[in-house]
Amino acid sequence: MTLHHLTRATLAATLIASFSHAALAETPADVQVPNGNTIALETVGVGAITYMCETKDDGNMGWVFKGPHAALNDSDGSQVGSYYGPPATWEALDGSKITGTQLATAANGDGNIPLQLVEANPAEGEGAMTGVSYIQRLNTQGGVAPDVACDMDHDGATAVVTYQADYIFWAAE
Repeated sequence: MTLHHLTRATLAATLIASFSHAALAETPADVQVPNGNTIALETVGVGAITYMCETKDDGNMGWVFKGPHAALNDSDGSQVGSYYGPPATWEALDGSKITGTQLATAANGDGNIPLQLVEANPAEGEGAMTGVSYIQRLNTQGGVAPDVACDMDHDGATAVVTYQADYIFWAAE
């Protein structure tokens, strides 16, 4: 069983809201990038997150995060890369890619995955991801585990939930 929430068309329609430096100023302190970094690349991730109904570590059934897959688009809507995992990987069309370590999250309202600050590992390959120090996930829309039954009758079911988020890539000055 696969469940789909929202449609890519719905998310694409919301892509109209472009990047805003004012929005960066309103970012919660927990997910602010440290001083000494400057924006290297701004993208909008449009894609899906997969969850599976299974027994969790605490012994209860629940929806468990399995991974994301999203196109990273520039402000004109042209794809410039991809985001996938695990592990969480941001890859530019030029083949350069990074992974990272989550430093912090901040709530972003019901039904939305949290905002996030990630410290980047050194890039693999030369290109757009070279020199990236931090990644911020901002302006999230959707992406949370579905609010549908997950019990023994649904063990092994997958749910694919669409989402959108701004991914801001930062480099040391």
